[in-house]
Amino acid sequence: MTFPGLEEQAAKWVPKLRSMGADVVIVSAHSGSSGTSSYGDQLPYIENAAGLVAEQVPGIDAILVGHAHTEIPEYFVTNKKTGKQVVLSEPLKWGQRLTLFDFELVWVKGCWKVEKVGAKVLDSNTVEEDPKITRLLSDEHEKVVAYVNQVIGTNAAEMTSAEAPYKDVPIIDLINHIQADTVKQALAGTEHAALPVLSQAACFSRSARIPAGEVTIRDVAGLYVFENTLEARLMTGAQMKAYLEFSANYFVQTAPGTAVDPAKLTNANGTPDYNYDVVSGLSYEIDIAKPAGSRVTDVRFEGSRSRTTRSSSSR
Repeated sequence: MTFPGLEEQAAKWVPKLRSMGADVVIVSAHSGSSGTSSYGDQLPYIENAAGLVAEQVPGIDAILVGHAHTEIPEYFVTNKKTGKQVVLSEPLKWGQRLTLFDFELVWVKGCWKVEKVGAKVLDSNTVEEDPKITRLLSDEHEKVVAYVNQVIGTNAAEMTSAEAPYKDVPIIDLINHIQADTVKQALAGTEHAALPVLSQAACFSRSARIPAGEVTIRDVAGLYVFENTLEARLMTGAQMKAYLEFSANYFVQTAPGTAVDPAKLTNANGTPDYNYDVVSGLSYEIDIAKPAGSRVTDVRFEGSRSRTTRSSSSR
């Protein structure tokens, strides 16, 4: 399977739709509108490319945007080739909003022409439940509730992720411990079994909480809200140091002696929480007074500074 870029595919298929007789073209894109990529240069194409599609590909009237989990009621982009306004709308996430496009069409020479188009989002939280729909879904809903409430273990003390973006907290250590242990077991008996195993994990949710006492699937699901895949990669010490520097871009540069406000310390340059990885199995320091790229110092594994390592991460 191959996955070409969004712009390239839109440029291929929009003209085909028009040639087949489509008077109105609406694109549904699982892609944000910002023109940025949270994965940096790891991907060959722009991750959040919906705005670029509207700007570069003629023939589109509206784009329903997804992926970025933001609420954009109505956003107009001018197409560079035609000068036409294309409307974009993103209805937040998880069915919390519904986008409503409103088209005004006129009949011209045997086909419909878009005279005007607008968009708005409707808040599903303000709408009463439809009893017909809830009856249809009640069995499935009860099964899901029963599944997520299953007890899978016990916990001695409550753990939360509230301070995870800037502090070493047990709830992230738990993820790293499980990941490292899983990789160690997988490496047993292989040529890499003797290598040190590190683990990296990010704070996917600042509101995650694992209570003291019984722990359910729901509690764990709240910690890592997506079904990510565990990978193990062979890395050198230098590569690990470079990755730590990349991860430390997350912090806002703060002069020595300045009072630190945790609310303003992180997410520098729009870096999301899930792109700040905490690495276990190493000791290292991050100096946020220094500029990005030169913040990580004294990286050690069991007192040593440079060895080939096996690193595991969940993405």
